[in-house]
Amino acid sequence: MARLQPTPEIHDVVVIGSGAGGGTVAHVLTGLGVQVTLLEAGPMLDPYRDFKEHQWPYDVDHRGANEDGSRYLNARSRSYFSTTSGGWELEGEPYTVGDGSEFQWFRSRVIGGRTNHYGRMSFRFSDYDFKPYDRDGLGTNWPIGYDDIAPYYDKAETLIGVTGSHEGIRSAPDGVFQDPPAPKAHELLIKAASERLGIPCIPNRRAILTRPLNGRPACHYCGQCGRGCRAASNYSSSQVQIFPALETGRLRILDQAMAREIVTDGNGKVTDVIYMDKRTRQERRLQCRVLVLAASACESARILLNSKTSEFPNGVANSSGVVGRFLMDTVGFGLSARVPSLEGLPRYNSDGAGGAHLYMPWWGWERQQRLGFPRGYHIEIGGGYGMPGIGSFARVARESGYGAGLKAQARREYGTSISFQGRGEMIPNNFTYCEIDPDTVDRWGIPVLRFHFKWSDYERDQARHMAETFRALIDTMGGVARGPSTRDASGISVGGSIIHEVGTARMGSNSRTSVLNGFCQTHDVDNLFVCDGASFVGNPDKNPTLTINALAWRASEYMAEEMQRGNL
Repeated sequence: MARLQPTPEIHDVVVIGSGAGGGTVAHVLTGLGVQVTLLEAGPMLDPYRDFKEHQWPYDVDHRGANEDGSRYLNARSRSYFSTTSGGWELEGEPYTVGDGSEFQWFRSRVIGGRTNHYGRMSFRFSDYDFKPYDRDGLGTNWPIGYDDIAPYYDKAETLIGVTGSHEGIRSAPDGVFQDPPAPKAHELLIKAASERLGIPCIPNRRAILTRPLNGRPACHYCGQCGRGCRAASNYSSSQVQIFPALETGRLRILDQAMAREIVTDGNGKVTDVIYMDKRTRQERRLQCRVLVLAASACESARILLNSKTSEFPNGVANSSGVVGRFLMDTVGFGLSARVPSLEGLPRYNSDGAGGAHLYMPWWGWERQQRLGFPRGYHIEIGGGYGMPGIGSFARVARESGYGAGLKAQARREYGTSISFQGRGEMIPNNFTYCEIDPDTVDRWGIPVLRFHFKWSDYERDQARHMAETFRALIDTMGGVARGPSTRDASGISVGGSIIHEVGTARMGSNSRTSVLNGFCQTHDVDNLFVCDGASFVGNPDKNPTLTINALAWRASEYMAEEMQRGNL
């Protein structure tokens, strides 16, 4: 394919990706007067056309079920938007998995990326999360500490709006919070059981408004956050950061632009970005002064590894050989139960603000050595009077048959189910990484990633502790446990399935063992930054999005200062 010559225009800052990292960079830089060009591999977003949060199953064919019986009116589906925007498998965009590994890679191709429909759990990393090696000799310390990032947590929370309460728990640092919504009935029962076991159960920290903010109304409790929010009452980079940045006149968006590789000048500087225009199937180039990768941890690693030059034979900014290495996901384990004491309660609207109003932060950090595994986890809870899934009816049918018996049991059990989901820290290891598959390309001719993934005994022991804890909580509530809600035979989640992949271009103070410095700037190339989860050195039990926001904000302010000084 003949490559087009670059246009004469030189763009100040080009950002690849529009999720939490890319959206934050665009918002901060345009607010500081910088011209930004944003490349997104998917289409532009129109919330009023594309979001389905108020659509009912009876509004669509097969009442919202795919041909295989699974529901598609949910957060993680190809039919989440009115146009195909993402999923576990994208047509024409494969990835491969190495022998002996199992890995799932969810990708979102639309302005705002996964922030349009993620769970919006918004937890700060603790002080000890940034210095894990000092704690137990495992993993690697970050080149920054909590005090470096705390002001940017403040800024991110103030902008996006996060609910919560001030609890003074070291594993769950307090922040700038809006008032949390009140607990639901089943959550009060869970909270009583957790307190009997010495486990804290506190208001959840979610990026959902309970009071108006910057023209965004408070949540109206439809409970459909996973399918978008036309009101923008919950955080998405599209509605909260990118659309306001467009209004400044300093942001230009090129959608349906699939980044292929980075071009350098032989003197350690990025000069161009090559991308595929998916509408015309033509290859195009952009010249830029500064380039920011924010395409997601694995996609950013793929772009770097595919950008091989005489200057960087192993990929741009990869003199360390670390790009793609130390891939991490969150440890997941789930268990559900039926609680007879919840039978017969008056029905009420338990949809709430996008999910659970309470959660359990890690409580064992002071006695970690006695627990038999090195790192912690938090617990997310579920329950209430949500719309029953197909699986629920199938189980009741197996137990009760059909007709009057089925109806009676369904009515009796409705609202009596609760669930616990553990989300724990993974320690980086040498067996978990992504690389370029030499034999496979996507529909655009771009080489794809091959994944290798392995949980260690640290994570398996942690999952076993989750199972013991959940069963203790269920027993304390007088409940009857059902099987684990994970797909791996050992009970632990499949790698990638929690959608918290991070760490493929980690930051550090030593350029021989890391890709980035503490400002997300590559050691090898001054005018190249990576502002997504790739920069993470560790993957604590906290969901990564808020930290991506904060790191990208910090990097953007540094970037603007360096540009003003003439260093970029």
